[in-house]
Amino acid sequence: MSSLHSIDLLVNPDDCDAYGHLSGPSLLRLFEKARWEAFAGGPEPDMFEPDKVWPLVRKTTLESYESAVAGNLVTIDTVLTNQGDSTFTLVQTAKRTHDGAIIAQGNFLMACVDGEGERVRVPPAVSQLFGTRPSLRPGETQYLALREVETAVDIQGDGRAILFVHGFPLDRTLWRHLIATLSGWQRIAPDLRGMGLSDAPDDGYTMADYADDLAALLDALRIEQAVVCGLSMGGYVGFEMFRRHRDRVAALILVNTRAEPDNETAKQGRDNMIALVEQDGAGALADVMIPKLLGPSSMAAMPRVIEHLRTMITASPGRGLIGALTAMRGRQDSTPLLPTIDVPTLVVAGRDDQLIPTSTTQSIANAIPGAQFTLIPEAGHVAPLEQPVAVSRVVGEFLESLG
Repeated sequence: MSSLHSIDLLVNPDDCDAYGHLSGPSLLRLFEKARWEAFAGGPEPDMFEPDKVWPLVRKTTLESYESAVAGNLVTIDTVLTNQGDSTFTLVQTAKRTHDGAIIAQGNFLMACVDGEGERVRVPPAVSQLFGTRPSLRPGETQYLALREVETAVDIQGDGRAILFVHGFPLDRTLWRHLIATLSGWQRIAPDLRGMGLSDAPDDGYTMADYADDLAALLDALRIEQAVVCGLSMGGYVGFEMFRRHRDRVAALILVNTRAEPDNETAKQGRDNMIALVEQDGAGALADVMIPKLLGPSSMAAMPRVIEHLRTMITASPGRGLIGALTAMRGRQDSTPLLPTIDVPTLVVAGRDDQLIPTSTTQSIANAIPGAQFTLIPEAGHVAPLEQPVAVSRVVGEFLESLG
């Protein structure tokens, strides 16, 4: 077994909002209480005490499904889904006891720290408590320690691997439609360091860091080669993957990206964005970026896409956004690399891209021997969100051509 025994808790009137339903903060308190009661019911009730370790919640993802009201008895199950050197991930599911309806599910990334707040190893008692190896449902977000950075990654399907690399200032959910539709492949979509649910180190990063993280991800998953699919900044990372880890790249898909480095005007633009994030936060960056990321028709007709973009941008920590801006500002010129790319390559552009002209993206395909080029109508800079069906079809056909 990889789960603890179930805990039954009563919903009190004070746990409910003005409408009489169990509130979000109260639900989190119930999850926390159930965790500690479940730990106390294990073979070592004080399993963190001997090593002077304290497990802190580093990240929480909460999904609500049904309501609960005062007087309901709630059954909470706790499952270990991943364990690293200093972290472990728990998934807790709350059900109404009387009918078994799932109220909510929480994903909790726990980091073990000592009395000084420094990371320490997970006590062996954690593994002993849960029994065998962690359990993980297909498609569930995993947290892997890659080069000392806790990295969130979605993995779905079996077969040859395709690695999806998001752009700035986005996260892995950019690719959710492609991940859902491209059967026959193992689809892997991480949050780059500093973005989404991945940790954001304070010491800044480079394109080389991103590429080395992805190579470490393939190592962790025991994958020798993958098709690397990157959008915008993800394309820059794809070039760096080819430059630094050529043997890991089976093919390239480059979406809405460029090979040239930042010129002085572009570097000044990065500096201005860094100042904006430092002064006003990620919300201000979203206000500036969203009209540029979308094509005019998308901006007018796709409120859910706008909402998704805002959620992605504002969910990333400021230091992570600044780290990405610094990495893009200092990236190498990949133009000389293009004629040396000797793997199958697909280049995709959005016809209405306001950030990178289609001619710039097409020049990449012209310079890479044998590369294919596809233009997606009514799409701006984030074509996988604006035209997911068209992009899925183009990418699917390219993958089929690889044999």
